[in-house]
Amino acid sequence: MLGSFNFQEFVSAFFVLFAIIDVTGSIPIFISLKKCKRKIYAGKATLLSLLMFIIFFFVGEAFLQLFNVNIESFAIAGSLVIFIMALEMILDIQIFQDPEDAPKDSTFFPIVFPLIAGAGALTTLISIRSQYANINIWLAVLANMGIVYLVLKLTKKIDKYIGAGILYMIRKFFGIILLAISVKLFTSNLTHMIGLYLNN
Repeated sequence: MLGSFNFQEFVSAFFVLFAIIDVTGSIPIFISLKKCKRKIYAGKATLLSLLMFIIFFFVGEAFLQLFNVNIESFAIAGSLVIFIMALEMILDIQIFQDPEDAPKDSTFFPIVFPLIAGAGALTTLISIRSQYANINIWLAVLANMGIVYLVLKLTKKIDKYIGAGILYMIRKFFGIILLAISVKLFTSNLTHMIGLYLNN
């Protein structure tokens, strides 16, 4: 079931997931949320992300089918959330407005979903099952979760040692990167959906 360990497969799966999760690129968002007095618990976020990966790996497609939702639709929905967050970073506006009674814990939304265990990462996890042995995929997931934990835990120190001007530029840069990722995620899955519709 797990298959045999292969270092090359592990490294390949690790970097594929690392690029999609892009936790380092989300650092400006983490810092911004903390400055808005939103709580982020590193351990909780890491465990919830890992749990989502585990659940989605085994029952993700079946769960979505219960609601008559396919992977492509799920990915498009996630891309729209990422798109809005990117606009907030680029334009210095706040689109996600919290009501007064909203919890100040941002651990699950938007940290776990859609930033860490988002539509792109979850769909990628499913797609690489046919390429790598399960043990190599899960070791890659665990390694990425370790990095996620360290980045979230060290956010305050990163903010302390990076100047406001540099942080502002990083925020804009990664806002554009997030925007590009959301557009790619949206167009690729929309194209796939249209292709499936035309073939049927």
